[in-house]
Amino acid sequence: MTWPRARRTALLWALAGLAAVAPPGCARAAATAPVPSFEQVRQAHRPSDLTLLDRHGQPLQTLRIDPRARRLPWLPLAQFSPALRELVVLGEDQRFWSHQGVDWPAAARSALANAQGATQGASTLTMQLAALLDAELKRPAGGRNLLQKWSQIDAARALEARWQKPQILEAYLNRVPLRGELVGMPAAAWALFGKHPSGLDHSEAALLVALVRAPNAKAELVVRRACTLLAEPPRCERVAALAERALHRPATPPLGEALAPHHARWLLAQRGSVGPGQGPEALPTTLSSTLDAALQRSAIALLRGQMAELQGRQVEDGAVLVLDNASGEVRAWVGSSGTAWSDAPEVDAVLARRQPGSTLKPFVYALAFERGLLTPASLLHDAPADLEGGSGAFMPRNYDHRYRGWVSARSALAGSLNVPTARLAALLGPEDLFQRLNLAGLQLDQSGGFHGLALALGSADVNLLQLTNAYRMLANRGLWTPVPGPRGPDARAPRRVFDERAAFQVNDILSDTSARAATFGLDSALVTRGFAAVKTGTSKDMRDNWCIGFTDRYTVGVWVGNASGEAMHRVSGTQGAAPVWRALVQRLHAATPSRAPLPPAGLVRQSVVFDGAIEPPRDEWLAGTAQAASGPMQSRAAQPQARVRNGEQVALGRPAGIASPREGSVFALDPDMPAPVQRIAFRGESGQWWLDGRLLGSGAQLTWAPWPGRHRLELKTPAGVVINRVRFEVRGAVVRR
Repeated sequence: MTWPRARRTALLWALAGLAAVAPPGCARAAATAPVPSFEQVRQAHRPSDLTLLDRHGQPLQTLRIDPRARRLPWLPLAQFSPALRELVVLGEDQRFWSHQGVDWPAAARSALANAQGATQGASTLTMQLAALLDAELKRPAGGRNLLQKWSQIDAARALEARWQKPQILEAYLNRVPLRGELVGMPAAAWALFGKHPSGLDHSEAALLVALVRAPNAKAELVVRRACTLLAEPPRCERVAALAERALHRPATPPLGEALAPHHARWLLAQRGSVGPGQGPEALPTTLSSTLDAALQRSAIALLRGQMAELQGRQVEDGAVLVLDNASGEVRAWVGSSGTAWSDAPEVDAVLARRQPGSTLKPFVYALAFERGLLTPASLLHDAPADLEGGSGAFMPRNYDHRYRGWVSARSALAGSLNVPTARLAALLGPEDLFQRLNLAGLQLDQSGGFHGLALALGSADVNLLQLTNAYRMLANRGLWTPVPGPRGPDARAPRRVFDERAAFQVNDILSDTSARAATFGLDSALVTRGFAAVKTGTSKDMRDNWCIGFTDRYTVGVWVGNASGEAMHRVSGTQGAAPVWRALVQRLHAATPSRAPLPPAGLVRQSVVFDGAIEPPRDEWLAGTAQAASGPMQSRAAQPQARVRNGEQVALGRPAGIASPREGSVFALDPDMPAPVQRIAFRGESGQWWLDGRLLGSGAQLTWAPWPGRHRLELKTPAGVVINRVRFEVRGAVVRR
């Protein structure tokens, strides 16, 4: 015989009433799990969002880590508004404070109503909470059978026996599922009203309580139920207006300030994923960082202000990074300006790989200083050049399309001249430079040969984190350490990239306002109060603009450009990223100006005078063995790009000393042609020409009767100092003479 649903429900409650006289636990065999303690439930609660804290414990950012449901941190009962506490009892369980887990009068009324064809629930808050705590007690789609209802009643009575009433209400308010993915009154209050639960008024509380019975009901039904709870027509009008806005909100508002979303994701990725078989609940609810909240806010404000200044110049995005020199800890990380005109605010420009432009030049000069190829006072030739770039001819041009003739290494680096840097890179070789840049943590791809001499001018891709930390290496006198992650300092030992003297010489040049004045002026955005070494860079077609520099305590990196790769319009280094860099440096040292570092052992301050008034006399930091004459600088092997001979500057050729043949040239001999027409011309600077260790002659040019094989050609000074060296090959049979 099949009984109508109403009669079955009435019989169910009649039989369940027998449990009223049974002691708790008599149906424990039907229950699926022991009742946990209140503290166990509270401790097991996991918010769906991780909270990022700054170095002082101040919240900076929340980051969604559980996609299954939206939960906020557990709140004590006292932090729910009195209106909400009152109405949830009124709407769901009026005798909550007096029953022992089951409201039998309500159960009787429910049975009678159901027998008459109406629908009326009788589950108390305690019974609902029992079902929330035990998945086996969850209400099936077709309703609970007698055994399931009995188990729920038994679990509710066990809860009442072990928990206090306020604890039951507190847990219920934190665990009750509401609209959509929302779990708990805190999440619903924030998602629907943008409020903390402590600030809910009667109208807002009534709407939330109305959602308990039918979380995804239409707005009209929710409003009717809320109005029934309030029983006041004036309030009902407000409830309807509230429901219209709250139930149709497009998205949940961010939880608190959203100051560091990109850094939070980076830290979480660095921390590592959860273990096998574990879910988001295995992740921490808070994550500490080394960020400084006040500095982070300043960096965001300064970047957004600069973006506003650059409107109309096709600039949408930017990024800022501040590192502590001593520890490497991140003090500020702004991955995007987050402004309305940015098309890619989710892209972390701190980690995006872009072309660094001239910001790689300091590493070129540091390598040359370390190897003794030149000093800050050595002269380089700034004139149009046609160099062998590895995969073909390389013809670098200066940014301003002007050439200055002979300039010192100090002026060439400070003024960011491309041609002298390319000449120097040709002397160093792209492979050696490539390896040293990777030692500095730039993680370049391809190879030095792939990039050729263009590598020295920033052709390879790097990101702001790598580049800023490489400049931090310069600040730490050539010693590189990684940026610490969420687990603290990296266990890897520091590594030496450049010797202390070379790093100091480069840093001294990058802090020299006078040396850069010819290019940037005396009052550019690179000038700060106190010591600061800084370099700008602009990539090809003005797609990226950089400003990286450091003080005695911090290294600051700023990038400005477009995440899409679109070119900017008329934005130079001092106009794009530099103003943000300078403002941050000034803020960081508002109380204590930065001080210049002391020179390392082995460097001495020497007076340098340039012949022909190429540059004004000055003091230079030179190695203790270097000599600086009171008159014109003397020819030294440490100055291969220029010498002084009888007071006259002499070019060392293209790229340096030997103009022809070039490195790697291959000549083919024709045995049917006479020897006189197959001679190879050696051209370059005037000097001694040595082939395979034998002196061929002197002068600026001579010819040689080729002989098959691989050969080494050297151009030397009369004192035997090698000016330049190339290798070439002759192929074919011996020609007839």
